[in-house]
Amino acid sequence: MRTQSAPWRAAAVLASVLLVGGVAACGNSDTGGGGSKDDGKITMGFSQVGAESGWRTANTTSIKESAAAAGIELKFDDAQQKQENQIKAIRNYIQQKVDVIAFSPVVESGWDTVLKEAKDAGIPVILTDRSVDSADKTLYKTFLGSDFVKEGRLAGEWLVEQKKSASGPVNIVELQGNTGAAPANDRKKGFGEAIAANPNLKIIASQPGDFTRAGGKQVMEQFLKAYPKIDVLFAHNDDMGLGALEAITAAGKTPGKDITIITVDAVKDGMQALADGKFNFIAECSPLLGPQLMDLAKKVHEGQEVPARIETEETTFTTEQAKEALPNRKY
Repeated sequence: MRTQSAPWRAAAVLASVLLVGGVAACGNSDTGGGGSKDDGKITMGFSQVGAESGWRTANTTSIKESAAAAGIELKFDDAQQKQENQIKAIRNYIQQKVDVIAFSPVVESGWDTVLKEAKDAGIPVILTDRSVDSADKTLYKTFLGSDFVKEGRLAGEWLVEQKKSASGPVNIVELQGNTGAAPANDRKKGFGEAIAANPNLKIIASQPGDFTRAGGKQVMEQFLKAYPKIDVLFAHNDDMGLGALEAITAAGKTPGKDITIITVDAVKDGMQALADGKFNFIAECSPLLGPQLMDLAKKVHEGQEVPARIETEETTFTTEQAKEALPNRKY
């Protein structure tokens, strides 16, 4: 009996080791690729551009509230308008093995390397609000946001209609967003294409105001000193337009009358300026992307096919339309 018990015990120990090893191997296989933990809850890493405007603040609020409502664990990062901060955040999300990465790119170019790292890690990427110029469209699953070219075109078409009877030159100054950012590039393009229909409409100056009120005010002050006759201001967002209002008023001019003001976004402060007659026209760009983003996150996490581009539904506003819309405005 004693001579048989030793082999039996050895076999039992070996079986136990194999069993433990088998369990450990299964556990390791679940941690590969995307996914921070296998508890059924989706973890999203989101890198935001910054907090440069009322629009961006509303966008961040929408994303955070929608993640909580959808039961998605959100890891949030503010890039403070710096691409290097976003790239660092995305790499941190890859290291943390989140399930989905979403971000609003500071600029259009320079993302291929980090997006490939996410793809190689098996983590799907969703672009929100702003797109990238990567030739390889497989580096991200989808883009969710606005048609910025259309926004610029709508602004230009309104101006063409307003100035169709102008017999002389109409001098336009343009406050651009961040250099290299998709909304700045595209809104400029759409506006320029639209006003080409009227040869009297001339952009005499165009300069970045970085989507901020301070930037809009500073650049508009420069415009007013350099150009004695400015008929129209096209600002790529409400905040720059609101900053420009201060400069125009300080220069002794009446905004909305002496200078026609066209902006993009339709946040509450901008809509109030429009209702008050200080702005003349706004092309809407909705920041409330949170619910759609969380729905997309669930779909791509499950491996469902989603459209390569999903555009938000938006409109335009005149003074009277702003007065009607303001009481129920959510942002």
